[in-house]
Amino acid sequence: MKTLLHLQVNGETHEVYTSVHKSLLEVLREDLNLTGTKHGCELGECGACTVLLDGEPVLACLVLPIEIQGQAITTIEGVAGGNLLHPLQTTFADLGATQCGFCIPGMLLSARAMLDANPHPTRQEIRETLAGNLCRCTGYTKIIEAVEKVIEQKINF
Repeated sequence: MKTLLHLQVNGETHEVYTSVHKSLLEVLREDLNLTGTKHGCELGECGACTVLLDGEPVLACLVLPIEIQGQAITTIEGVAGGNLLHPLQTTFADLGATQCGFCIPGMLLSARAMLDANPHPTRQEIRETLAGNLCRCTGYTKIIEAVEKVIEQKINF
């Protein structure tokens, strides 16, 4: 069965006619061609599909879009301001916090939500926030350092 959805994604309203069984992850990638949100485990374990829902991180593989119509969805594509990267994106790149890059959209969105709520988290709070995002390449050190660097620079989002 298909239905017409009205989704607010990255500040734009989208009408999508799609199957009611599709997850938000599938709708974002397959129907809206927003491929920055990654297919990972599809069980809510890895964090690769993290998006922001009204500013809070959620796992898109576990969300049905029909349940969140009218709420603001932010994907990694919506983080940059036009041609300007978000400070987290710039710092991750500058410090080499990415390797394969698969986990990075989820890491960036989780970090952004944390910094929006608490601009001065401790290292332990950063670690706890990013704990839901698995990375097989970096060992997390550079990722945590990149978040700390943004905090040190006292950048306002």
